[in-house]
Amino acid sequence: MPLPESFEEALAVGLESLGLARAVDEAARTRLRVYAERLLFWNRRVNLTAITEPDAVAELHLVDSLALLRTLGAARTVLDVGSGAGLPGVAIACVRRDVLVTCCDPVRKKVAFVKAVSAELDLAVRARSVRAEGRPEREGLDRAEAVVSRAFAEPGRWVALGSAYVGEGGALFAMLGRGAEEGSLRTLGELHGLTLEVLDRFSLPVSGAERAVARFRKG
Repeated sequence: MPLPESFEEALAVGLESLGLARAVDEAARTRLRVYAERLLFWNRRVNLTAITEPDAVAELHLVDSLALLRTLGAARTVLDVGSGAGLPGVAIACVRRDVLVTCCDPVRKKVAFVKAVSAELDLAVRARSVRAEGRPEREGLDRAEAVVSRAFAEPGRWVALGSAYVGEGGALFAMLGRGAEEGSLRTLGELHGLTLEVLDRFSLPVSGAERAVARFRKG
């Protein structure tokens, strides 16, 4: 079922607000549109997301995920831990065709969706049904240049876990809400051998939700 104009408007407004309009060309927007359509279609049969309004999917899923592009840099491998239906990993792959994304999640139906939509869109995405517990070799997960997760609201838990998957010289990204404090994040990173490089704060334009992305460097 085609998405309404409100989806296109929310996506366009969000990308413009975050300075990403030029980075996301028309071909990428088409892939994002198909991804959103498939997400909502599958969601009628299996529980993939609690967000079901198309304009909310555009802002709270896609734009929120693509905000990572502001600090991702030249990374060519991305590991998305606890990716669920592929956020932010699949969204990033829709835009950055030069990046190999690995999405891992313990829920098989979500992994099945990621595999199906990635194959349809010819995305450089690998999907693994595994629970990340900080043992990449045993779990069959390669260390990546960029490691990210939207599944962890508590940065202390995420930094402790995620640091195990970062390759030397790579970066760990924490996707945070309002109230992210630079001093506490810097200290948190140092506890795990990471250096806080960037704390990117922004607001989503329609909902007004406050967000931040912290980038920690390893080595």
